[in-house]
Amino acid sequence: MYAIIRSGNRQYRAEVGSVLDVERLAEPVDRQILIDDVLLYRDDEGTHIGQPNVPGARVLATVLEQRRGRKVIVLKYRQRTSYRRKSGHRQYMTRLRIDEIQFAP
Repeated sequence: MYAIIRSGNRQYRAEVGSVLDVERLAEPVDRQILIDDVLLYRDDEGTHIGQPNVPGARVLATVLEQRRGRKVIVLKYRQRTSYRRKSGHRQYMTRLRIDEIQFAP
């Protein structure tokens, strides 16, 4: 059983017990959150595809930590002009543990 959820304009495959790094959510650590933006739900009985969301499907997750992702290097270069600019960026992320996937048709 798994679900495809949307968080921060990105889609993630959520299974019970899996750990996901999503874009920063303004939630404290150790709080359980409810994600009801479920785009697809699949179990042994079949697949339910939402238009855009699956009615009756929700995912419960626990916030494990607030962290920053890996550094992304941005390099700008123009040839024959001695123009070089290097900068970096680290995105804020939230680590979630998927506790439960609920579906009530």
